[in-house]
Amino acid sequence: MAESLPDLDDLDVAALKALVLTLLEEQAALRAENATLREEIRRLKGLSGPPDIKPSGMDKQAVSRGRTGRKAGRRAKKGRVPIDERRIVRAAVPAGSRFKGYEDYLVQDLLCRPNTVLLRRERWLTPEGATIVAPLPAGTRGHFGPALRRFVLALYHGGQTSAERLARLLDDLGIKISKRQVVRLLNEGHDGFVAEGEAVLRAGLETAPWISVDDTGARHANRNGVTSGIGNDAFAWFATTFSKSRLNFLERLRAGHADYVLNAAAFAYMAERDLAASVIARLAEGCPRRFTNEDAWLAHLGRLAITGHGDGRGAARTATEGALWGAIAAHGHGRGRLRRPE
Repeated sequence: MAESLPDLDDLDVAALKALVLTLLEEQAALRAENATLREEIRRLKGLSGPPDIKPSGMDKQAVSRGRTGRKAGRRAKKGRVPIDERRIVRAAVPAGSRFKGYEDYLVQDLLCRPNTVLLRRERWLTPEGATIVAPLPAGTRGHFGPALRRFVLALYHGGQTSAERLARLLDDLGIKISKRQVVRLLNEGHDGFVAEGEAVLRAGLETAPWISVDDTGARHANRNGVTSGIGNDAFAWFATTFSKSRLNFLERLRAGHADYVLNAAAFAYMAERDLAASVIARLAEGCPRRFTNEDAWLAHLGRLAITGHGDGRGAARTATEGALWGAIAAHGHGRGRLRRPE
């Protein structure tokens, strides 16, 4: 039975304050209990809970590793900004003056104008009556160039500009394009950008003196997604998946390659992960040592009767991680700057 409240008229100020404090504490306890019960009801009904998103520490780590011993502040523009044009400014001087060199003054500007190219493709008629038309230059796809496609993607994803506003902006700049064509640029034919991103990751892994790695969560399609970032002051690469496993991360480190390799680095990884020596011996004795894709690798594991690929603890899972690490080493990614993932 609930305890009855005292007569408020009989209480002084101190007693009223104590009563209010007690009621607030009980209210907070009831709210916490209510939240716990709601979460339990969602779990019993099989509903998805709130996303488990942790803050990213990549920026802080990159600043601390990239600027050790320096105060973070305004950086000098000269020497960091690439110079596209050098122009000499003449001075009006009296006769007999001596030239003493130049005083540099840096001006940054932005050129945003259409650049329309008319490709006049040769047409030939062979003696047999066939028509031959000169092929398009390498990299030409569609009637909009790569710089315009980058501009559209950057404003849409980075600037959160709608397709309708993009079409209007491009029309103001002199580009004849419809909203439907803008939508096509946003949704179709991004293989070239994917290949470019993978090339950036490969170059960074092969040459960077240090690399920062981190990930952050994002909710998408009622699922918890994970965006992994790899980079330093010179480059940045990101990929979004629905897995945060070590296996998924090693697949990203292959930088677009799909192969699995059994080499010294792979076997060292397996041994460090306590894979049974008998399993390592079977893998070392078998042939081939390089597998072009996941299907070929899994078929090889099946032939060797190595199982447990999907549970995260089996021999096949550890062997797969080792083969991925072997591929990373075989392609020269890291060159000693990457440690095995913990």
